[in-house]
Amino acid sequence: MGNPTPQQASGETDQTLAKHTPYMQQYLRIKADHPGTLLFFRMGDFYELFYEDAEKAARLLDLTLTQRGASAGNPIKMAGVPHHAVEQYLAKLVKFGESVAICEQIGDPATSKGPVERKVVRVVTPGTLTDAALLADKSDVYLLSICPAHNKRGVVNAIGLAWLNLASGALRLAEIAPDQLGASLERIRPAEILVADAPADFLPAGLNGALTRVPSWHFDVTSGKQRLCDQLDVASLDGFSAESLTSACGAAGALLLYAAATQGQQLRHVRSLKVEYESEYIGLDPATRRNLELTETLRGGESPTLCSLLDTCCTTMGSRLLRHWLHHPPRDSGRAQARQQAIGALLDASPQASLDSLRGSLRRVADVERITGRLALLSARPRDLSSLRDTFAALPSLRALASDAAGGAAALERIAAALEPPPECVDLLARAIAEEPSAMVRDGGVIARGYDSELDELRDISENCGQFLIDLEARERARTGIANLRVEYNKVHGFYIEVTRGQTDKVPDDYRRRQTLKNAERYITPELKTFEDKALSAQERALARERSLYDAVLQALLPFIGDCQRVAAALAELDLLAALAERAQALDWVAPTFASEAGIEIEQGRHPVVEAQVEQFVANDCRLDAERKLLLITGPNMGGKSTFMRQTALIALLAYVGSYVPARSARFGPIDRIFTRIGAADDLAGGRSTFMVEMTEAAAILNDATPQSLVLMDEIGRGTSTFDGLALAWAIARHLLAHNGCYTLFATHYFELTQLPAEFPHAANVHLAAVEHGHGIVFLHAVNDGPASQSYGLQVAQLAGVPAAVIRAARKHLAHLEQQSVTHATPQLDLFAVAPCVEDAPDDDTDEANDASPHPALERLRALDPNDLKPREALDLIYELHEMASAQHSPR
Repeated sequence: MGNPTPQQASGETDQTLAKHTPYMQQYLRIKADHPGTLLFFRMGDFYELFYEDAEKAARLLDLTLTQRGASAGNPIKMAGVPHHAVEQYLAKLVKFGESVAICEQIGDPATSKGPVERKVVRVVTPGTLTDAALLADKSDVYLLSICPAHNKRGVVNAIGLAWLNLASGALRLAEIAPDQLGASLERIRPAEILVADAPADFLPAGLNGALTRVPSWHFDVTSGKQRLCDQLDVASLDGFSAESLTSACGAAGALLLYAAATQGQQLRHVRSLKVEYESEYIGLDPATRRNLELTETLRGGESPTLCSLLDTCCTTMGSRLLRHWLHHPPRDSGRAQARQQAIGALLDASPQASLDSLRGSLRRVADVERITGRLALLSARPRDLSSLRDTFAALPSLRALASDAAGGAAALERIAAALEPPPECVDLLARAIAEEPSAMVRDGGVIARGYDSELDELRDISENCGQFLIDLEARERARTGIANLRVEYNKVHGFYIEVTRGQTDKVPDDYRRRQTLKNAERYITPELKTFEDKALSAQERALARERSLYDAVLQALLPFIGDCQRVAAALAELDLLAALAERAQALDWVAPTFASEAGIEIEQGRHPVVEAQVEQFVANDCRLDAERKLLLITGPNMGGKSTFMRQTALIALLAYVGSYVPARSARFGPIDRIFTRIGAADDLAGGRSTFMVEMTEAAAILNDATPQSLVLMDEIGRGTSTFDGLALAWAIARHLLAHNGCYTLFATHYFELTQLPAEFPHAANVHLAAVEHGHGIVFLHAVNDGPASQSYGLQVAQLAGVPAAVIRAARKHLAHLEQQSVTHATPQLDLFAVAPCVEDAPDDDTDEANDASPHPALERLRALDPNDLKPREALDLIYELHEMASAQHSPR
């Protein structure tokens, strides 16, 4: 028989378990309740792992795998981590997507017969993190539950979502269409996803979060509604607009059950919920979030992004709220205007309530949101409470600054009113917690002096034992008249009063002989005996008393959870508004305006992130309205087309977030969604080519874009043959104009598309300007009306470092192709057809080869009719012939 696996352990019979040692019997019984989880089994100062858990942990954490003793006739593989450093090991395991059950000793080793009683007190999973050491300061961790709803034919026709930030207690619900699940998961970015232990064909491929399966009955809708009502202490969910939700309530029931089980207690800080609707926020699909680089670069980094540019928040709460706002821009312009009004008030505040003063005060604020979460779960540490106390002490001045700066801004007035800590909570923290407490309760020094007389006495005994003995000796000498009386201590006999033999007749009646020596007697008195009993156990008793008092303080603070959450929300919003005001001031941004009529009008707009990375940025205008729906953007690669498109979307998004924007002025009509089709990327894991990804994203835009959507379409149709790509690009642009009617920025190198405005008056041509300098190119990055004259592809290739010989050969072949396009059209060939026999042309770039063929400039001249040329075309022809001649005779 080999070592028992966790799976085998769950099926162990009592008869089989009897073969194991008592400790292994206890371990295997506990492990059977957590078969898919690493079990940290507390033994003294270490958490031990056994058998397969030990092998896995040793591999993941780089621990030493040992083998000690035997159980049931087999060696016990084990690995361990010290209990005082467990957080760093938990953090690593969570990053690997592992879950860990923490099994503590809850019995008293001194009185236990056999193994000390142990119990799993909590389970650490990727989506249920609350410890500061396991959480990133500036991003939230979500646990999400998915509950599908089926129609009569068994087809999934809706999906209920519930997601919880356990560190703060924020609970949200939504019901979405099945095809919106991928976008919702991309928006929420859950660390852990709960689904039923049944087929889940509705799940999209490539889930980012850890997938956890729980029993299907956990998702029962009726039970879920009741569990929500119990959690929120209400009789109905009507007050939260959630009574009509079915699958979302089923998801919430499973989520609450799982979260409470992992914590081993009720979730006291989950006191409210918010129902989110798709129509509430501007829609951003996964491609758009990725392409606009809101919180993550295309390469996966955190900088430079829009978030990294804006995040000058003074608190981690503000930084997390910024991420939420960027991914949830509201469609209601009224909310954006309220935020902008608050930013304007902060910028215009008086010197007494200046932005710098406000931000200086905010820097002294702790992370109240997460401290409150740990407080609700009774896992708050001493320095959490001292930080909460100090933050509450700073609130009056912060409230006064916010109130003075408000100047009629409703958002600031609301925030100032919320910055009122509960007096009883402030008083309790001030009285109970030491000024600078120890990091852990077990180290002592947490409860303030004067809070508990018994603790103060125990501390005095422990800390002032020597002084007590000196004082007692002086009193006893005076009382007995024995001048050489001594009060002393040794480890064998404890405390005693020593009197020499010649003085024993003066000993009082309350002295009791403890030891007889040759020349002296040692005594004990009731007072000294009482002190001895206290002194010998004072330190242990002081720590135990302090632990008891600290637990009582945590319990006493529970009624103030709601007040702490209110203060935390107000601090986060104030901090974020102040950061946006600082950014507006430092970066020279302006407040946009909103209108009920359709349109986007940006004057001298700038890309916020690119501008911060370059020395000089060229600002450009963008106008889209009912008469100008689609801009066809042409120009060279690297000329700034993508930057211009992205900056338009980012300025629109910033405006609806409530921020000021990088422009001279900006005005926006209603926007419901932002779509982007930018860049080239394949999906190898999903079996999709670059072109397939491109067409999938284009299909989503064509199917979902409305007249109030903003669409960025960059170089569509590049991944296939020229004629196929051109035909697709033309048809897509035409469909966007004729059917979707959305605001569209359409960048292309297909110059044939520049004829679309002749068919559709709502389309217009613009181009990114560039000029040639010798054989090079200078990008002007300015957006001008009209189409570009050429693509400058060879010049850009030259800038990229393509060898000169290749550039010369390309110029020669380009002239040949242009000549062919003038003399006769070239039909598109079947890729798999047998190529017709043609006379091979010389392809080496030698003088002989050049001399053997007619000069391209002569061929070009012979092929055209001068009478058909317009003045502008004739001028362009001269430059073209000059370029061809220069390329033919340029030195090698």
